[in-house]
Amino acid sequence: MAENLKGCNVCCKSSWNQLQDLCRLARLSCPALGVSKRNLYDFEVEYLCDYKKIREQEYYLVKWRGYPDSESTWEPRQNLKCVRILKQFHKDLERELLRRHHRSKLPRHLDPSLANYLVQKAKQRRALQRWEQELNAKRSHLGRITVENEVDLDGPPRAFVYINEYRVGEGITLDQVAVGCECQDCLWAPTGGCCPGASLHKFAYNDQGQVRLRAGLPIYECNSRCRCGYDCPNRVVQKGIRYDLCIFRTDDGRGWGVRTLEKIRKNSFVMEYVGEIITSEEAERRGQIYDRQGATYLFDLDYVEDVYTVDAAYYGNISHFVNHSCDPNLQVYNVFIDNLDERLPRIAFFSTRTIRAGEELTFDYNMQVDPVDMESTRMDSNFGLAGLPGSPKKRVRIECKCGTESCRKYLF
Repeated sequence: MAENLKGCNVCCKSSWNQLQDLCRLARLSCPALGVSKRNLYDFEVEYLCDYKKIREQEYYLVKWRGYPDSESTWEPRQNLKCVRILKQFHKDLERELLRRHHRSKLPRHLDPSLANYLVQKAKQRRALQRWEQELNAKRSHLGRITVENEVDLDGPPRAFVYINEYRVGEGITLDQVAVGCECQDCLWAPTGGCCPGASLHKFAYNDQGQVRLRAGLPIYECNSRCRCGYDCPNRVVQKGIRYDLCIFRTDDGRGWGVRTLEKIRKNSFVMEYVGEIITSEEAERRGQIYDRQGATYLFDLDYVEDVYTVDAAYYGNISHFVNHSCDPNLQVYNVFIDNLDERLPRIAFFSTRTIRAGEELTFDYNMQVDPVDMESTRMDSNFGLAGLPGSPKKRVRIECKCGTESCRKYLF
């Protein structure tokens, strides 16, 4: 909501729902907010805190949205119209009873520790919902993001800012490309080999947008100065994430992970690894700090030489949450679009096989590419993951938890 002051729109920090709550608390009608005398005393359930059963009548302790905990009241089930919240409450209750090895039959009263857990779970769920809304408000890509945690009470990361493209660190410049292609049809009738040919490389995609290059070979896409349009088949990575993805809490101690909510065809672009570009010297300094914190997300850009690193610890996109696997379904490619400096490639993940809906997305933090030719020997993606006690340049043997049949037992 915004207030009009002499032609200027000033954003209000309170949400629409919060303003409605303020009106109801003050017993004020406000037509602009949809609060009238008819619905002034309509109250909304924020979450359910407790449960009891008296003479076959079920009661719930209700936390009302916009009111303090001290104003919570016990209400009979027939008074509650919040079907979704009721279902979620009982789902959380049944799951926690099972975890505590209690009988499956619903008790007539909940012990205080169980009721407290349900409150914490409800608060966590609301926090994750707000984070999900924030992520989707910030994303510039087509694919939506959902967030799910049915494992523990961990909420959103405390220090993470979602970005859609590289954030350039101090002292680093991304030079924009000066020329583009003049092709009428970049795939079937490329002029001079299109943008890949201008850099003495092969066209990366087929007519379905699937990568057809061997891992290790660079991808050169059409850029902002090219004659071709948005639908050009050589514009894939730059269109961003196309699939709906879910950030979820793993149940085997690997923290957060990412799974796809849609089927992904083999050799399809899935996402970029995005973060802050810093110098390798700065990466060493930060790596020592991250080591003490027990978390680091440093990805060396060493396609031709080890000069720059992508740090996704604070600034990043959904790739920040992708886990390692010794048998991954994602492969890294170096991509060049509007910046052709080979020291600063964009890092793109493509599927190595068909990925089913609901399957977790993973890549190999210690991938190896067969040195078939000069280009493929440049592919050496050094990645430091959460929990490493040493920086990417000073690794120690870390136990792997991927659980695949081909697991190497150690990450590095």
